[in-house]
Amino acid sequence: MRVLLWYWGRRGGGAQFALSLARGLAAVPGTEVALSISREGDLAAGFAALGLPCDAVPTYSGAPGFLLGTARVPGLARRLARQARDFRADVVLSAMPHLWTPLVAPVLKRAGIAFVPVLHDAAPHPGDPALLWHWRLRRELAAARGAVVLSAAVERAIRAGAPALPLFRQPLGAHLPGPVPVGVEATHDFLFFGRVRAYKGLDLLRDAFALLRQTHPAATLRVVGEGDMERAAPGLSTLPGVTVEPRWVADAAIPPLVATARSLVLPYREASQSGVLPIALACGVPVVATPVGGLAEQVTDNETGLLAAAATPEALAAAMARMLDPATRARLARGALLRGAGLADWPAQAEMLLGGIRPWLGLVQRSGE
Repeated sequence: MRVLLWYWGRRGGGAQFALSLARGLAAVPGTEVALSISREGDLAAGFAALGLPCDAVPTYSGAPGFLLGTARVPGLARRLARQARDFRADVVLSAMPHLWTPLVAPVLKRAGIAFVPVLHDAAPHPGDPALLWHWRLRRELAAARGAVVLSAAVERAIRAGAPALPLFRQPLGAHLPGPVPVGVEATHDFLFFGRVRAYKGLDLLRDAFALLRQTHPAATLRVVGEGDMERAAPGLSTLPGVTVEPRWVADAAIPPLVATARSLVLPYREASQSGVLPIALACGVPVVATPVGGLAEQVTDNETGLLAAAATPEALAAAMARMLDPATRARLARGALLRGAGLADWPAQAEMLLGGIRPWLGLVQRSGE
């Protein structure tokens, strides 16, 4: 199969996902891969280092650049279609939607080029920008030959809006920017890490941790992420046992940060799936999570972590208390590491994805592949 992997994003988990997927695809026997990436992307050098045919297109690095750059989109769409034809791509695989995807994807369809997006979300998260979100998704789906989804929660929502569209579901892999940390000392019982958004339930975690300290006064919590933590959870930083670090964390620093925790805690009110959760499992760090959306699929309760009975402070505190038992935590850490090893195997992840989309492309798997 000949795959043109398309990712015009700039930074964060999406970039790491795309780079990990590119590495995985390149390692699948019988697969040839080319890339279309953003010239301004933080990982442009990492993509180039793969040694694959690569077109780094000019996108933008801020709001003014986005507005000015939009005038270039018709030309960039033709450029992507031309690259796909010249490469003789069987499919243009979009690693993650981009603000310009709904303007470019229809051009691929009109050119007769199979387009398959990986859909990370089916709706905007509460508090995230939602302008034209559903219009953009409809345009993307209308141009797609099929789509890859990363959780049953997203699959259900996409099927409701596009019942005839072929979908393939597989779990989100662990996009580690480097080797799994070994021998890192755990300094906190619990870690909350990620962009601070209302739907991530930082206030729920604040109240749960206050309850937990009533019965486990030595428990500790580290909160690290970009955003206004005081607005999201007033008073969190004043709680005993809590360390708050409002900052952006570079990709390479994420696994070592996760490895300093005895457990990752995800107090979300809703979720498509979590990108940091597979990283935690790959590092052998078990997870405590609320039973919402894709989190309930990513955590195997009592094997790789613990699911709270409900998305409430009381239920979350009870699950965190169970995780503080050393024997329980050690058993779940072993389960997390075993599961995480599979999620960090990107050639296997890529082969699974290609096997799922191959029937949509009218391709027959050859003997030995």
